[in-house]
Amino acid sequence: MPVDEIKPTRSGLLIVRRRMALAERIHRLLSMKLDGMMLELVKLADQTALQRKDLEDKYARAREMAAVAAMMEGATGVLLAALSVEASPTYTAGHKNIFGVHLPDLEPVMVKKTLDQRGYGVLGTSSVIDDAADAYEDLLEEIIRSAELEGGVKRLLDDIERTRRRVNALEFKVIPELTEIRRFIEDQRDEMERQEWTRLRRIKKIKAKRAEKL
Repeated sequence: MPVDEIKPTRSGLLIVRRRMALAERIHRLLSMKLDGMMLELVKLADQTALQRKDLEDKYARAREMAAVAAMMEGATGVLLAALSVEASPTYTAGHKNIFGVHLPDLEPVMVKKTLDQRGYGVLGTSSVIDDAADAYEDLLEEIIRSAELEGGVKRLLDDIERTRRRVNALEFKVIPELTEIRRFIEDQRDEMERQEWTRLRRIKKIKAKRAEKL
């Protein structure tokens, strides 16, 4: 039933009170969810900042090891070793539920490889190729972890904004409007009761006068 169709009657007052109780309960739950998401966002943001530092360090090390390998084995030797890898690194994408928000949960697949899985001959290359491969595998794992954290931060920010709009709508629009309607109905009912009491009193006086005449 739309609000403007609610009549100033007892049933109308009950409808408004039920709607107010529901709106206040939803507002309380959403406020608790918003507080929880804000705490989770702070924690994720701190983790993301630390992860970004690790990512930069591992990127610098991977570049350094690649330069050493190119110097020792030549750019062609590094390229041939890279092309010999058959299984491309990837990841599986899932999600974890935090306060009703689906945050990404990424798992590396075939990122870290054994010497046999890399495909190039152990005897045909030096250890600098292995060191460069190790460094880039560490970098790829760090990239996947960073993508998971930054994706979680983005989704939390989006849901925090949506939840905040709903909380504000309930707090500053829905609940105040229902409060005004409840007061209006209560005032109308009080006025109707006063008028009814006045009418009954007048009728009582009329009956009393008629009884005296008899």
